[in-house]
Amino acid sequence: MLLKIFGLLVALTVAAAAEDYPDRPVRIIVPFSAGGGNDIVGRLVANQLSMKLGQQFFVDNRGGAGGVIGTDAAAHAIPDGYTLLMVSIAHTINPSLYKLNYDPIKSFAPIAIFATSPNVLAVNPQLPVNSVRDLLVLAKERPGELEFASAGIGSFDHLGGELFKIKAGVNLLHVPYKGGGAAITDLLGGHVKIIFGSLLTMAPYIQSGQLKALGTGGSKRNFALPDVPTIAEAGVPGYEANNWWGIVAPAGTPAEVIAKLATTIAQVQDLPEVQKQFSREGAEIVKMTPTEFGEFMVAEIKKWGRVVKHRDGDATAN
Repeated sequence: MLLKIFGLLVALTVAAAAEDYPDRPVRIIVPFSAGGGNDIVGRLVANQLSMKLGQQFFVDNRGGAGGVIGTDAAAHAIPDGYTLLMVSIAHTINPSLYKLNYDPIKSFAPIAIFATSPNVLAVNPQLPVNSVRDLLVLAKERPGELEFASAGIGSFDHLGGELFKIKAGVNLLHVPYKGGGAAITDLLGGHVKIIFGSLLTMAPYIQSGQLKALGTGGSKRNFALPDVPTIAEAGVPGYEANNWWGIVAPAGTPAEVIAKLATTIAQVQDLPEVQKQFSREGAEIVKMTPTEFGEFMVAEIKKWGRVVKHRDGDATAN
């Protein structure tokens, strides 16, 4: 009888805490440096959650090791709903690259996926190519010489390039940076000429003419760049690479808090201004239940694990 009463009191306490949640600022760890797609989406979501829930949601950039450092910090945070983690495709790639001190699925409670967006093969205008076929010809003339930038080993930029190498049968040199911002800076400066970046991140530079888009990685042309062919139709059949962004919490976070966050995020996704912002950058809003999002991440681990197994030795992680 006492155990039942105790259990009821615990349940009531948790429910009351969830009802009052959040009653202080909430940290969203973005496991990459400022300036990349994860940071852009993280700040957008943080701002909207702050307005919806009446407490500050703030971004904490914890870059390094392809997202592993920040993710590890989130995995070992107190599971009370006051530390959340922005995840992307890198979250499901890293298990194939690194020996992790956390489990990408079991160490976290899935909350929601926000949106998905294809990558885009973009080049600095200094590179003398105007199409994917031009790039293929140049890459075969200069094997191992053409460099492509990424936000780091295991990032979406990196694996998108590795998939291109596999599908196209060419040898490009991977140049990893410590975050997307640094990669873009050197790309714009002409120090490296190629990137397989997230369209969400690259769209402003393409639209301004600072970078030239050769192809997008979706199964169909993207509405943000309707005149740019898909990489598959432009000369690399079977190529498809789509990034995504979502949010999770440390495992053990109260189910009521997870449900409240999931419901609020769904409301944020319905806001016209949010839809417009994602659409302008070539991203498509996606809705899943927490359970569906968890299953989606399991499938992504399997998919990208196969790409990692086939990648060339120049991208090997320590």
